[in-house]
Amino acid sequence: MCRRAGVDLSAVDLIIPHQANLRIVEAAARRLGVPLERFHLHMERCANTSAASIPLALEEAARLGRISRGDLVLLAAFGAGLTWGGALIRWTEEGGRKEGGT
Repeated sequence: MCRRAGVDLSAVDLIIPHQANLRIVEAAARRLGVPLERFHLHMERCANTSAASIPLALEEAARLGRISRGDLVLLAAFGAGLTWGGALIRWTEEGGRKEGGT
């Protein structure tokens, strides 16, 4: 996806993958050579929420302030039958509010 968009993976500020299980995300991170810290994961709090995992993780990342205006965010999904999809988005909102903030 980054190649097609003409963007180097190192320019991506945050990766939000489909959150089926941690082993799959860890394997993808290793294969890409990207530290797991650049991924936003919420499986330990939400488990596998199927098709809702990316929107839930995106909302949480914004709310926790992990995404700032101008950040490049990669969303990557996969499913049964080797289906996949993704989006490379430029975040235009002001950062989300921190937990406990207004």
